[in-house]
Amino acid sequence: MNFFEAQRAARAQSKRLLLLFALAVLAIVVAVDLVVLVALAFAASDASPSGVPSRIGDGHLGLLLGTSLITLGIIGLACLIKISTLRQGGAAVARMLGGTPVPQDTTDFSLRRLRNVVEEIAIASGTPVPAIYVLEEEGAINAFAAGYAPADAAVAVTRGALDRLNRNELQGVIAHEFSHILNGDMRLNIRLIGLLFGILVLGIGARKILEHSRGGRDSRGAGAILLIALGVMIVGYIGVFFGRLIKAGVSRQREYLADASAVQFTRQTDGLAGALKKIAGVGEGSRLQNAEAEEVSHMLFGDGVGYSALFATHPPLLKRIQALDPSFRAESLKGLQAQWAKAPPNGLAEDRALGLAGGGGATPPPPPLPAARAELAVEADRVAAQVAQPDARDYLRAGAIAKAIPGPLRQAAATRSSAPALLFGLLLDAVPEIRTRQLLRLVGDFDETLARDAEQASAACSGLHPALRLPLASLAFPALRQRPRADVERMVATVEALIHADGQIGLFEYCLGRLFNRQVIEALDPSRHRASGRRKLHALRSEVGDLLAVLARHGHEDGAAAQRAFSAAMAGLFQGEAARYTPPSDWVGALDRALPALDALDLTGKQLLIEAVVLAASHDGRISVAEGELLRTVCGLLHLPLPPMLDG
Repeated sequence: MNFFEAQRAARAQSKRLLLLFALAVLAIVVAVDLVVLVALAFAASDASPSGVPSRIGDGHLGLLLGTSLITLGIIGLACLIKISTLRQGGAAVARMLGGTPVPQDTTDFSLRRLRNVVEEIAIASGTPVPAIYVLEEEGAINAFAAGYAPADAAVAVTRGALDRLNRNELQGVIAHEFSHILNGDMRLNIRLIGLLFGILVLGIGARKILEHSRGGRDSRGAGAILLIALGVMIVGYIGVFFGRLIKAGVSRQREYLADASAVQFTRQTDGLAGALKKIAGVGEGSRLQNAEAEEVSHMLFGDGVGYSALFATHPPLLKRIQALDPSFRAESLKGLQAQWAKAPPNGLAEDRALGLAGGGGATPPPPPLPAARAELAVEADRVAAQVAQPDARDYLRAGAIAKAIPGPLRQAAATRSSAPALLFGLLLDAVPEIRTRQLLRLVGDFDETLARDAEQASAACSGLHPALRLPLASLAFPALRQRPRADVERMVATVEALIHADGQIGLFEYCLGRLFNRQVIEALDPSRHRASGRRKLHALRSEVGDLLAVLARHGHEDGAAAQRAFSAAMAGLFQGEAARYTPPSDWVGALDRALPALDALDLTGKQLLIEAVVLAASHDGRISVAEGELLRTVCGLLHLPLPPMLDG
């Protein structure tokens, strides 16, 4: 299943979820109406001389309508309130579970190992580096990814996972969670939390009424009220039953898909299978102690609550293990349980034995970076197939990038106080007059200290390989997202001023400025952003033409080659229709107009567009490092994450 198929599957599941939710709400409304009518009929029978209950429904049409509206209102309001508490995305879910943020500049080995794994997978997959949390009070082995979009994603792991898993196993678990980020599962999962809370709230409210009721049997209407509360509580817990069924149905199949995606990414099954074996073999398993685990059970790596059969949100552990390691048997599991009952696994000790604890180890050496002015051999269909489908080579490339970034620069990117200076330093011009104007702008927008730090950061970045500059900036984005909103919005204006200081915009400046807007600003209001829309390619033919013309011009040295690239890309999209090659004079303005409109394309339109985009940029089969970064930036702005291209 590729990225677009996975996105379609997530959307189909969203529609299915809404349908199941609507049916559950309808059933609850009908059941509550029946409870109210029965209670009032018996209350009326107490007052009737014959003692015979009134016929249900007599004169109660208005009451039925009122009860239905009240029930719908309570469910809807509860859903909105719950979803609003999670509007900040993945970080809100992690905090709800008691998550502790992992500092960007941590020196703790286990936390540093976790951060390195997450950052390398983010670079390899072409996604923003997510916020990272640890559930310190949880000794079980578990993890989850949450958020509305990659820009606001959070990855959380339990303390048990950090202590029990070695680096390869941790990598497998994190790769599994990144598949949920890439495949569009996270937004569905957050909506599921809100919708199911709406179903459950009636039962919770009715139970509270029963617990705190002080009315006696002789009080006027008290018996009817208690009967209604009891009936609604029963109905509410029937809602719990159906809510758990919905969660289980939505979650199980996507866990198999995430396992398969993780294996495709890491190209080794031992890590993921080892993590699952440890869950099955250690006493704590994957079950969480937090009372909120029920709400997020569908987004966890392993079963966090212990439900089985119909309510299980995850496939059986043995089946997941055997899908990765067909030779594994139930008897093998019993042996591991006996072994780890005596001496629980220690991930750090295993890393030392594997040679991974010191940062080196038995993993294959990363490929060298290309020469700064190298042109890379690319094939349009292969590059397009890599969208949100990273593999083991991409992970090795990410390792090469991470190792090539000097330690002091990584430290600066990871620190909240120094990240802004690093961002601005990457944009300072080499020409003294222009740099002076830029520094004066920094002094005016911030202060002299920041301007001085930015100049020092610029000097440190001056010899940096072109393929390292955007990844370095992306490592700084998580620290920038943690700054106050007003500070971030001020940085946006400053970045634009620094970019325009010389009256022209280079490829790197454009890429950095637009990625900063997408990955940092979008995270301020994550629930408002959608990865794809419903518009069709033919309705955006002009915007498509501008985008392909800009990429063709930047990707080819002479006009004739650029025209051939543009014509081939447009013909592939629009069934051989002739298109005139007229590259916009203001390529930055053209992209800024075209990309937001094209981001609203439906999935089919984006799938067709991406190969045309790659073809326009590399019709001659070659692409420079800078042009490759422009291509990746365009894909990122279209919410189509593309891994780094460091070789053919």
